[in-house]
Amino acid sequence: MACSTPAVSSVIRRRLLSALVDPAADAAAKAALVAAIFSAKLTPTALDLLQSVAAARWSSHSDLLAGIEELGLRAVAASAPVAGAVEAELFEFGTAVASNGELELALASKLGALSAKVGLVDSLLTGKVSEQTLVIVRHLVQQPRGRRIGALLRFAATIVADEAGTAIATVSTAELLSAAQLERLRASLTARYGRTLTINQVVDRAIVGGVRVQIGDDVIDGTIATRLKDLRLQLAG
Repeated sequence: MACSTPAVSSVIRRRLLSALVDPAADAAAKAALVAAIFSAKLTPTALDLLQSVAAARWSSHSDLLAGIEELGLRAVAASAPVAGAVEAELFEFGTAVASNGELELALASKLGALSAKVGLVDSLLTGKVSEQTLVIVRHLVQQPRGRRIGALLRFAATIVADEAGTAIATVSTAELLSAAQLERLRASLTARYGRTLTINQVVDRAIVGGVRVQIGDDVIDGTIATRLKDLRLQLAG
């Protein structure tokens, strides 16, 4: 039985990844393998970067792919003409996806054709966001690697912000904060973390009052809802 083209491509991709993460393989040999396959398809700068990545040691296929992806995201982010624009656009699109179940399913379904997903992204974002944001979202819907679209967009925004020397603070409140409140919060968090912060506001009526701030893996939860939950747990104990 003849193999289909996608099946053959999948086998070739797995064999290439296995060769590049093989701990016994010589670094120069791995760089040469990359050059033999990609020299006619990449710019000299991109090829040099990919060879450097291939020559390093990686523990698994997924780690190697994640490393290549991060390099790509950083390269795209570095080309953005306006600081902060790309992460803001990624956040806005992520919010739109999270609020629309049909859109999220269309972008995340394993049954959907990649061309259809890219076409949907183009129809929604072309002319409305920067070229960099469009490139990133196109990539994410084509290469989810088992990740949910919302998590992908948050991850990409975090990498973009880090490339610009900033971090993203997601601030959840029952109502939008005023400009003055945001500025005071930004100043306090900047002093605490020692770096410039991009603040993304999320309105969550379940919070009731107070503020929940997430910066990377750090969570500062001063919401009334959490305090009430903690109190109920104490009473139940």
